[in-house]
Amino acid sequence: MSLIRLAIEKAKSAGVGWVAANNSNHYGIAGWYSLQAAQAGLIGLSFTNTSPLQTPTRAKAAALGTNPLTVAAPAKNGETFFLDMATTAVALGKIEIQNRKNEPLPEGWAIDKSGKVTTDGRVAMQEGCLLPLGGTEINSGYKGYGLAFMVELFCGILSGSDYGPKIRRWLEADRPANLGQCFIAVDPNCFAPGFSDRLQDMMDFCRNMEPTESSKPVLVAGDPEKMHMDKVNRQGGITYLQNQIDASAALAEKLGVDAMKSVIRS
Repeated sequence: MSLIRLAIEKAKSAGVGWVAANNSNHYGIAGWYSLQAAQAGLIGLSFTNTSPLQTPTRAKAAALGTNPLTVAAPAKNGETFFLDMATTAVALGKIEIQNRKNEPLPEGWAIDKSGKVTTDGRVAMQEGCLLPLGGTEINSGYKGYGLAFMVELFCGILSGSDYGPKIRRWLEADRPANLGQCFIAVDPNCFAPGFSDRLQDMMDFCRNMEPTESSKPVLVAGDPEKMHMDKVNRQGGITYLQNQIDASAALAEKLGVDAMKSVIRS
């Protein structure tokens, strides 16, 4: 049984199910677990620690991971509030994409070994010093740092796994990752009635607010992902940059496996 399913079962019998795991590894899409709880009519939360990539506010070196957190909750008519975010300014994958596009990083994503903000994606990847959500201290990066520490508390420290700087570095494989993860399910029916109605009302209110730019409506968490899924479905597949395809082909050749199949469309 998966651990989120265990949390769901506990929530259905006791109102809240809280499960922590140690000796784990990369668990894929964090939101996949919270969504399973939402599909069961519950509020779902999922957290994981990662290899040290995030620099604490005022530090020069990484001590925490990107430490994502995710929350999903059922609204009305099949709608779901769905938050899935890293506690760094951006996920590591966005820096990798900037590198593949040969484009500089926006300021506020990463620092170099001297502690200065860098726009060089290669430096960010090599030195593994991502800024916390919010960026530098003057832009309240300490809040992202605090959220990352909270995730670490729920995952590595609570579960007894490796934590923070004790986790092996990114791309190293000299020892098990021993990551910690946390899965929570909450039955809203154990609290005030009408949870889904109120959630839907709040989501609709925000969406219907007057935007600062008419072409960019106000969204709630989960809307961008739904829009992207609709786009992918219309296009009949996922669009990749040529650099991504080339990198995938090179990795396939190195590993001796078939390369990813792709179709070129104008």
